Amino acid sequence: MKSIISVFVLAAGLIVLAGCSSPQSRINQNPAIYAQLTPEQQQLIQAGKVGIGFDAAMVKLALGEPDRISERTDASGASEIWSYVTYEDDDGLMLYRGYYHRYYYGRGDPFYPYYLAYPTRREHERFRVDFRDGKVVRIESEQR
Repeated sequence: MKSIISVFVLAAGLIVLAGCSSPQSRINQNPAIYAQLTPEQQQLIQAGKVGIGFDAAMVKLALGEPDRISERTDASGASEIWSYVTYEDDDGLMLYRGYYHRYYYGRGDPFYPYYLAYPTRREHERFRVDFRDGKVVRIESEQR
């Protein structure tokens, strides 16, 4: 019985880890894109950072899917803005982050039941990338 429980716990742990997205896991899923990059770009992506001039595929390798995409038009033209957010309680304590958690909110996700305990959670933009003509032209990150 003890070995069955151990196997179940190990399997559950592996499933949870498989769901975690990191730069390395995204690189492993997209080796052809990564192989075409310069060594400097590869180092930034491995560190989970982006640089001016990156395209959308490169940003996704470094940061994953954005939580929100918006468009801005001003005198200099149109730009696309990718936002990466966290969700906090009223005291500023981070509850959870990213697209995965937002997607499952309200659907009875058994792995994140604490959603219901924080009805006053707020979204906090932690990182923002602006694209113009398909290339990164501005990067904003919060310094805490």
